[in-house]
Amino acid sequence: MAEGVFDVAIVGGGPGGYVAAIRARQLGLTTVLIEKDKLGGRCLNYACIPAKAVLRSADVLKEVQDAATFGVAVPGGDIGVDFPTVAKRRDRVVKTMTGGVGGLMKKNEVLVVEGEATFAEPTEPGVVDFHVQTPDGLKLVRTAHALIATGSTAQTVPIPGLQFGGRIVDTAGAWLADDLPASLAVIGAGASGVEVASAFGRMGVQVTLLEALPQILPAEEPEIAAALTKDLAKQNVNVITGAQISQITQGDGAVQLVVAGETIQVARLCIAAGRAPDLSALNIAAYGIATDERGVVQVGPDQRTSNQQIFAIGDIVPGPALAHKASEEAVIAIETIAGWQGVHPLDHNNIPRVTFCSPQVASIGLTEAQAHGAGIQVTIGEFPLAAAGAATVYGDRTGMIKIIGDATTGQIVGAHVIGPKAGELINELGVAKSAGVGYAQLGRIIHAHPTISEAVMEAARAADGWAIHA
Repeated sequence: MAEGVFDVAIVGGGPGGYVAAIRARQLGLTTVLIEKDKLGGRCLNYACIPAKAVLRSADVLKEVQDAATFGVAVPGGDIGVDFPTVAKRRDRVVKTMTGGVGGLMKKNEVLVVEGEATFAEPTEPGVVDFHVQTPDGLKLVRTAHALIATGSTAQTVPIPGLQFGGRIVDTAGAWLADDLPASLAVIGAGASGVEVASAFGRMGVQVTLLEALPQILPAEEPEIAAALTKDLAKQNVNVITGAQISQITQGDGAVQLVVAGETIQVARLCIAAGRAPDLSALNIAAYGIATDERGVVQVGPDQRTSNQQIFAIGDIVPGPALAHKASEEAVIAIETIAGWQGVHPLDHNNIPRVTFCSPQVASIGLTEAQAHGAGIQVTIGEFPLAAAGAATVYGDRTGMIKIIGDATTGQIVGAHVIGPKAGELINELGVAKSAGVGYAQLGRIIHAHPTISEAVMEAARAADGWAIHA
């Protein structure tokens, strides 16, 4: 391996890294992918996929609990959660997904090296060197370009002596557990924390969700956060906002938290308080890669770092820590390396965000407050899902769609959804926003009836001043 120089070496095999490897091979680049753990990275093995598998079990449980409403009898009427079976299915889903990534690596003839990569001191102009500690010993990988996609690590809260271990887990520890705790506290009510609370609460766990800020899902519209807070109360979740935690103590059988002077005792504590770039093993100083004060790698619109031969994507660069963001950044970086014509930078305002709780929450672009702050002449189109015929047919009338429009240009500058299939509905709104389809035009595009997506059309019409079914 030391004799050859690859066109590109990719460090990290998550949704950013493995997509980069496939695109690189499609464009004829000699490619090596270095992964220290498992193909698929944190997303497929520890976060997105196991989380959604467990959340899906919680969804099915709710559907069975509501079956009688639809005239469907459950023999015996004894409905419960067999969590070991939930865990086995979760693990099968993960294995299927990661196996698929492995198959794609073979199909695209990507060389995969198992090991931890560290930048070696430069020895030759135009070449980036890595030392890779593999199970078979230290190997040298040489490349003309490098792409780092090493993801992020969980952070605890700033309480002296607090660390992960035992009954105190990060979100991966929550999702990959083999049992249901009797009670659970979740610190951090961003998307990850809310998903944990919603899943385990619906499975019968008594959950306390703690958020230091005034609302859960702080990046979302206040009315959507308020609606979700009410719904979580029906899911065994006690939401405490403005939570000031002064002490956390782990004992043999419980974790105690002191919140605003009151003691809360739970069987398990999940900390979902944010993540930090995972760069500690890389020795980025060897190649002069610039970071900001938080350790986030600084990149240009083509994902190039301060070193012209090295690119960076995903959780280690600015922007939301989302798998689909990392995948798109991967394509941009690789196409730049390959000299592909027509490469365009990522527009962070066009990245959809989804929280897979119940009901789902999804958004793209600006909130109403942000739009006003940007000096936009705002028009709002809101439509309750309860007014869409399909929502009544399917038995879930919870939620709304809110479109933020620019009354001067007619463009959609933000869209927000809470309700069933919000993660699917946001994609249509994202396509419209990204393609420059204005709210008036979207309101005149025929939508099939009866579907939940008709609510998108009606919200667009509401922004234009003429919703029919509102």
